[in-house]
Amino acid sequence: MIETSPPSPAPVDVVLPCLDEAEALPWVLDRIPSGWRAIVVDNGSTDSSADIARVLGAHVVHEPRRGFGAACHAGLTAATAEVVCFCDCDASLDPTLLPSVAGPVLDGSADLVLGRRRPVTRRAWPLHARLANLELARLIHRRTGLRLHDLGPMRAARRESLLALNLTDRRSGYPLQLLVRAADAGWRVAEKDVPYRPRTGRSKVTGTWRGTWQAVRDMRAVLAERPAGDPVSAATTRGGGR
Repeated sequence: MIETSPPSPAPVDVVLPCLDEAEALPWVLDRIPSGWRAIVVDNGSTDSSADIARVLGAHVVHEPRRGFGAACHAGLTAATAEVVCFCDCDASLDPTLLPSVAGPVLDGSADLVLGRRRPVTRRAWPLHARLANLELARLIHRRTGLRLHDLGPMRAARRESLLALNLTDRRSGYPLQLLVRAADAGWRVAEKDVPYRPRTGRSKVTGTWRGTWQAVRDMRAVLAERPAGDPVSAATTRGGGR
């Protein structure tokens, strides 16, 4: 269920998947760039996350179907701005950096920009998560030819182009499916370094070995998908800028 709100005049919508992030939300929402709209997707929180987000001025979307991909896609569906950013809601990433990530999309020099995480302390990124990320980067290169360092949770692209990818994964594989289908469609993909801080609270995915490797398993399934027969180029949707 999506709570009604007037259409956003913001140049960029920021989708924030949220599951029990009441502690981090005030810091995160206070740092959303001025004039941009925060869309907090409550994915079944048992704390006061949704109420806090609403009080702080965010547009709140309720997605009862549990899963990172389900939350991301609900936010994308609710977005109205031409460009959409995604960012974790746990205070590990600073939303004030979003303009540098979205910049190449806004000026037409890239179709998809990923924030490459640069940990500021060792505990910001557990060893098992780093190892899994290295393996994922290798698999992405083998599947797509793209030489990337990180499938980070901060990213930006044009809304209509994202919707045209017809993403179906609703769990941990959603960001990877987005990247793979974008690569198959010939999108220009870029990376921007972003500092990565220790998150507030416990991670639902990379906080445990089990969660990390479940995510890897989801992503292997995505990588095994055959390329779409007629991929949609970012240039074929409004504002592709190719």
